Amino acid sequence: MARLCQILLLRSVPRCSLTLTLTLILFCSCPALGKKKLYIGALFPMSGGWPGGQACLPSAQMALDLVNKRTDILPDYELELIHYDSMCDPGEATKLLYDLLYTEPIKIVLMPGCSSVSTLVAEAARMWNLIVLSYGSSSPALSNRQRFPTFFRTHPSATLHNPTRVQLFQKWKWTKIATIQQTTEVFTSTLDDLEERVREAGIEISVRQSFLTDPAVAVKNLKRQDARIIVGLFYETEARKVFCEVYKEKLYGKKYVWFLIGWYADNWFKIKDASINCTVEQMTEAVEGHVTTEIVMLNPETVRGASKLTSQEFLAQLMSKLGGKNPEETGGFQEAPLAYDAVWALALALNKTVGPLKAKGHRLEDFNYNNRDITVEIYRAMNTSSFEGVSGHVVFDAQGSRMAWTLIEQLQGGSYKKIGYYDSTKGNLSWYGNDKWIGSGPPADQTVVIEEFRYLSQKLFVSVSVFAGLGILLGIVCLTFNIYNRNVRYIQNSQPYLNNMTAVGCMMALAAVFPLGIDGLHVHRRQFPVVCQFRLWLLGLGFSIAYGSMFTKIWWVHAVFTKKDEKKDKRKHLEPWKLYATVGVLLCIDILSLIIWQILDPLHITVEKFTREAPKGDLDVLIQPLLEHCSSEKMTTWLGVVYGYKGLLLLLGIFLAYETKSISTEKINDHRAVGMAIYNVAVLCMITAPVTMILSSQQDASFAFASLAIVFSVYITLVVLFVPKMRRLITRGEWQSDAQETMKTGSSTNNNDEEKSRQLERENKELQKIIQEVSQALSLVTRLSFHSCFPLKLQQC
Repeated sequence: MARLCQILLLRSVPRCSLTLTLTLILFCSCPALGKKKLYIGALFPMSGGWPGGQACLPSAQMALDLVNKRTDILPDYELELIHYDSMCDPGEATKLLYDLLYTEPIKIVLMPGCSSVSTLVAEAARMWNLIVLSYGSSSPALSNRQRFPTFFRTHPSATLHNPTRVQLFQKWKWTKIATIQQTTEVFTSTLDDLEERVREAGIEISVRQSFLTDPAVAVKNLKRQDARIIVGLFYETEARKVFCEVYKEKLYGKKYVWFLIGWYADNWFKIKDASINCTVEQMTEAVEGHVTTEIVMLNPETVRGASKLTSQEFLAQLMSKLGGKNPEETGGFQEAPLAYDAVWALALALNKTVGPLKAKGHRLEDFNYNNRDITVEIYRAMNTSSFEGVSGHVVFDAQGSRMAWTLIEQLQGGSYKKIGYYDSTKGNLSWYGNDKWIGSGPPADQTVVIEEFRYLSQKLFVSVSVFAGLGILLGIVCLTFNIYNRNVRYIQNSQPYLNNMTAVGCMMALAAVFPLGIDGLHVHRRQFPVVCQFRLWLLGLGFSIAYGSMFTKIWWVHAVFTKKDEKKDKRKHLEPWKLYATVGVLLCIDILSLIIWQILDPLHITVEKFTREAPKGDLDVLIQPLLEHCSSEKMTTWLGVVYGYKGLLLLLGIFLAYETKSISTEKINDHRAVGMAIYNVAVLCMITAPVTMILSSQQDASFAFASLAIVFSVYITLVVLFVPKMRRLITRGEWQSDAQETMKTGSSTNNNDEEKSRQLERENKELQKIIQEVSQALSLVTRLSFHSCFPLKLQQC
């Protein structure tokens, strides 16, 4: 139509009548002449909580004027706006919605403003087959296709901040964050969305705090739980309360980063607020360095989109239409580009439906509230919208929400600096690289914990190892001495094979000292279970062999020599092989129990963690002391069984040693020394076992106590058992001569000494009886002779 007017006016000639010229001018000045009107029912809040209509209504009218003048967009239609003031009040909006729906003409689309009104309108609109296009709703609750099936919005959802936040978390390599929110629906929904997104990105929300009016407790909890990267979701007035508490708790500085919403006033932290007791200087100190994310509502690039205007040209025209009003005092000025692009999105979508509807025999002007086919086409066109607007690239996600760029700013030196943009539609982060940090770079998302294993003191290990090595040499000397002099009668009478077992067992126990001191400093973690096995088997078998041989001796002495005289004669003689069999039984019990233990519940490494320690000079690092232990799943049960069994043997050994302390026998001539060794071993073991369990977390003390107990008990045992024998053989010269004599008489003589002694004792008793009888007979004969001789002597006299 406009092109036709231009041709007619250009071809008009001066001689045309004045009437024709005026007719052409009138015709061309009315471009909508002959067009069919499509009506848009809109609710612009000119007052109330968010008076966004003050700037959004003029912006929408600017867009309508341009659309209606375009010949390539809806050439046969004219869009007309029917609008009311909703005052951002759902109750008022309900009345106005009724008027829009039940008052002619029919509206093809509804355009509400703030979130509360949009929720009401969008939920009701599906009953009238109406598309709803909002320009000022940010509530995440509106991103629900089941509840709001025909809803679209050019204002991005508040959750659009979350992809940007996740992108920044990943950029700065943070995997642990904390959140604090004001308890309102919009922030709760936003935080729920953030939690889902960070979980998908492998990021953990370690602390989640909320408050209604007073954030003091929530901020203290953040401090107590060592929150470092904190996302704050609250309104501007509550933001001042939060950061006053942040200052008090010292929850700011080089160790902390706060993420806030970007739509606060630039000087929000400098505004005097009677509800807080912090100065402007304190607030400025607390907020320094925080990061904000803000939806980009004005295209930062100089491009001409569908309206043929750049964003700056749009602002200039809007300022002109507002008549020079102060933008900061005009409600909805920031959202004005969104209202402008909402009209263009609607116009382009309606234009896209003309062809498909015509193919189906429908027209846009045929729309009514019962015609679902036209609504479906408009929905399809809206859902596939994609164009450049003055607010940026306009495209809707599957929930009907606008996908837009996000501006990232950082407070540097008391003023906000742009540090980047994020395009969530393409996942593209435009980074300026001018972010500044109080420290050397972005802080860690948590206190850096350095794991540090505690190892045994090497000086202690070497010292004890030297003593253990010398003890093993002493054991070898004693064993060699005993084997070399095994045929000496004095040595034979001490049961040398049992003494050899004692020496071998002592050396095995001393050998266990070395694996007791080996830890992760000496072997790799994978070889450590082998070390654990060596500890257990060497110490267990060494104890069984050494103590078992001594216990067998003392038990045999008690069994033979503590009976009554009449029972001694009846008691069958105990052969030496039975002593060795007794040691074997004790050893087999230990081997069997250890095998069962290792099959059912093998030893493995467990790591004990201690209280974290803070090194001097660096407040952002903690040392986590660790200590490796040999353990099993039911370690306490197994130790209880072993200690119970060994404890009973020790107590029984003490009892037997006490009972036989006054007995003297040549068969086992060193049983008193054995008793002393048993006392020594029993006392040390009964003290060491519980103490080492108590000191298990102190590696040096535990090792020193256990290893020195082993060393002392072994040294005492070897000295008590073998040194007296060496001294006797050296001082009395009972070396090889005594051995040769023993060889001549034969070993059977030595083996039958006790039996002969008993036989001699019996014979002695029989002889004593005979002598007593003879003495009685002689006495009787003497008396008889005296009595018979006495009368004769009297007669002679």
